[in-house]
Amino acid sequence: MIWFYEIFAEEPMEKDHYVIKQYARDSDLWQHKPDFFNHLTVELTERCNNDCIHCCINLHEEDAEAIKKELSTEQIKNILSEAASMGCLKVNVTGGEPLLRSDFAELYLFARKLGLRVLLFTNATLIDPDLVKLFKQVPPLVEIEVTIYGMQKDSYEGVTRKKGSFEKAWRGIRLLQENKIPFVVKSVALPHNRKDLASFKKWAAGIPWMAGQEPVSYKYFGLRLRRDNFKKNALIRELRARPDEIAEESVRTKETFQMALKQFSSAFFKPAAGKLFSCHGGISGGFLDAYGNFQLCILLRHPDTVYDLKQGTLREAYETYLPRIRKLKATNLAYLNRCGACFLSNICQQCPGMSWIEHGDLDTPVDYICAITHTQARNLGIIGSTENAWEVRDWKARITTFENHINVDPVDIHKDPTQYRRDE
Repeated sequence: MIWFYEIFAEEPMEKDHYVIKQYARDSDLWQHKPDFFNHLTVELTERCNNDCIHCCINLHEEDAEAIKKELSTEQIKNILSEAASMGCLKVNVTGGEPLLRSDFAELYLFARKLGLRVLLFTNATLIDPDLVKLFKQVPPLVEIEVTIYGMQKDSYEGVTRKKGSFEKAWRGIRLLQENKIPFVVKSVALPHNRKDLASFKKWAAGIPWMAGQEPVSYKYFGLRLRRDNFKKNALIRELRARPDEIAEESVRTKETFQMALKQFSSAFFKPAAGKLFSCHGGISGGFLDAYGNFQLCILLRHPDTVYDLKQGTLREAYETYLPRIRKLKATNLAYLNRCGACFLSNICQQCPGMSWIEHGDLDTPVDYICAITHTQARNLGIIGSTENAWEVRDWKARITTFENHINVDPVDIHKDPTQYRRDE
């Protein structure tokens, strides 16, 4: 978001004035903004025409029970209208594969007529000439986000487990390219497609709307959001990258490292105590699942933390219900003694959503997440090779020492982190 405002010449009699463009995050106005509802993520369906080996949500595209439970066209329109009336500026449309909904075009047009920008997440297999024509006539105003599972048929369909998906996806991508419909791409790093990652990055570099940015290739995969398939959970765990492989990303380039340093400032380092939510979930937006449940984020589907919009209003859910959820405190002693005492908590991905998908509750520590965070902190020279952050007592001094080396080349720290931290 960008604020536009006018700065007038110092002399009151002068009429000259200038327009300054400034990012909202850098403006004093933004620092004192009231919370307002500016985005809504809508999961149109959990069904998908692929069957990806790592997917946390997908159901069969013809799942009759899911179809029966999904919100109707009118119910979704009513929710979008209420969101717009609350000041919503953008709707993120996801799934499953959202284009499976036969009413997608109708819902898309409705959202755009409300003035909402639309971000579509898709596998591109169902992109056809009619949709391309629609996107040309009524642009979404946000680049479509396409997930690429491989550059070759064997690698792509090794991930999707669906014959013909490779040809369908690349046909859709070519339609977007030929018609100059703005889109960006991302991928997943899996054993089936690792050989393709270099060629994927090279191809993505030629997409105009990537603006020279390297595409994301996800290595961490969440478990089933509905906790409905423990056999698949075992497979997902096997597909995850090792904690050291994920932590390596934080010090691989200087740009990434400098961003990490800003996050690793003293303002963010502190133990969480009993606080559960340190994220922005439910602040300035929220997530709507395919069946009408409004929640803080895509992960947290614990039955005690969702609001049924079929029985109430979006305003009530956002202004009253979600703030109550965000105030919940941890009661699990394992969390209080470990996460609650850890000064890395605000840079850690541990959250109630992660606890939910891993353990079925809100406050059981997730060992995998903890290992990633600790490995990253060791790579950055903040803690020793055998230390647990929740046992560190001089953490404030360590942060001061760390901040004093803010311009050190990350490669040097990664090679020998001991010279950039206090003696153990």
